[in-house]
Amino acid sequence: MLAKRVLDLLISIPLLIVLSPLWLMIVLWIKADSKGPAVFRQERVGRNGALFTIYKFRTMVPNADAVMKEKIEQLKKEGKFDPDNFIFQDKDDPRITKSGRFLRKSSLDELPQLLNIINGTMSIVGPRPEVPEIVDQYTHEQRHRLDMPPGVTGLAQVNGRSELTLTETLKYDVEYVQNWRLGLDLKILWKTLFIVIKGKGAY
Repeated sequence: MLAKRVLDLLISIPLLIVLSPLWLMIVLWIKADSKGPAVFRQERVGRNGALFTIYKFRTMVPNADAVMKEKIEQLKKEGKFDPDNFIFQDKDDPRITKSGRFLRKSSLDELPQLLNIINGTMSIVGPRPEVPEIVDQYTHEQRHRLDMPPGVTGLAQVNGRSELTLTETLKYDVEYVQNWRLGLDLKILWKTLFIVIKGKGAY
């Protein structure tokens, strides 16, 4: 875990410095494209169930988060919420802004998570950080994904990304935790590079 933390800092700090001019350009684009803050903040569940604030460039309309939470709660009340087939991201989602579509396709919306990596709430590689409403539905086995710090990329991201159902994503996350080693992180990082270049599974 110490080696994992050192790897995180060796990668994230230089990237934060080198990409700072790009950050400014993205912020100006988002502000010109739609009303609302350029950086999206949301409560997520991290390692051992600890809550933290995740940072991303905003790719949706300002009230998109509230709309999604209302949808989940409504499905629960109606007894129609199915974690096995629930998919958060839809390539035709009308809540996504024009700038947001490009940022998602290029994965540039994830850049602010470098701050999460530096402050220790996230790692570069790990299970994707989930919202509390979904974590509350986890089975005992699925909760093992919380044994590791959440990551910007991970086993699920190099095996389908947004095309996966929630259950499929959780399966990959648990597999990652059970088989974790530093070499696996390096392998995932290498695969992520090509996934990002192709823009495969991102919308």
